[in-house]
Amino acid sequence: MRIYKGLLFSAIGVIASLSSPAYAQGAKASSPTEFIRAAERLKPGEWVWAPNIAPTGPLLIYVDLSRQIATVYRNGVRIAVATVSSGKPGHETPTGVFTILQKDANHRSSLYNSAPMPYQQRLTWDGVALHAGGLPGYPESHGCVHLPFDFSRELFAITSLGATVVIAGSAIDHIRTSEASLIAPIDAKGLPVPKPILGEQQFNWAPEKSPTGPLTIIVSRVDQRVVVLRNGTEIGRSVAQVNDDDAGSHVITLTRAPDGNFRWVYIGLPGHVEEEGRQLDEATINRLRLPRAFYEQVKAALRPGDTILMTNSSVGDDGRDRKITVMDAVVPVP
Repeated sequence: MRIYKGLLFSAIGVIASLSSPAYAQGAKASSPTEFIRAAERLKPGEWVWAPNIAPTGPLLIYVDLSRQIATVYRNGVRIAVATVSSGKPGHETPTGVFTILQKDANHRSSLYNSAPMPYQQRLTWDGVALHAGGLPGYPESHGCVHLPFDFSRELFAITSLGATVVIAGSAIDHIRTSEASLIAPIDAKGLPVPKPILGEQQFNWAPEKSPTGPLTIIVSRVDQRVVVLRNGTEIGRSVAQVNDDDAGSHVITLTRAPDGNFRWVYIGLPGHVEEEGRQLDEATINRLRLPRAFYEQVKAALRPGDTILMTNSSVGDDGRDRKITVMDAVVPVP
């Protein structure tokens, strides 16, 4: 089997803010320096917004449960920060890499007495979403991520279906799966899609299962596998050689630099905040080896906004009970 090094990776990171109140008080800043200072001093219900720092490019939303903070990146540049309130004990917000499945500015809960969920952006079919809600300064939701009202409205205006949302942190040490999670995504009717089986060629590639939208590439050190999802549907899977003994999880997003070239940039997860904005280096790229044909297929499909999750969690039912939720879903209840 011919093996090829790497995937193709890179960098960038900056910041800023602006807006008004409702559930929360918006803060305004005119420069990255002011933005940093404002973001570091946020109190419950406060937020900063500066979309003009990076006016175009793909979005990535990162929710840090340990700090109860959400950060919005556009083209790898931080453009907004808000305080949040995640799930309370017994209703913990799941961690993982999600995509926005549905948007509804005037949504009402089907689970909790038709409670209003303004500017709802659904992450799972069993009820987890981003939306405007109460912000007491600690986790108090039923699993959703509550955002300041005006911040939620601004965010709703710039996101699109399929946008990537990373939820991580230690406010809850919680990883959950279901029969319709990472390895069994749902189809258009909300039913589990059968797990693909690797053939003799040691990889599968079927982009026609989900032709458009951002890619999420999961690199599992435990399984020595790479799985490619698009809109929560698995479109590719390959054996891999992951020569990396790092026990942590890392998220890397693809951006386009001013010179027009692609760059992969780290998102600073808890425990790795120093990585934020750092470009993926050649040494790290060379720790991953893939069948050349699979590498070429993935490389050709890459677009700005695509995400790589490097993890020690399992991406297969290997009997070792090590899984991470990347797309958690159940059959929708009418």
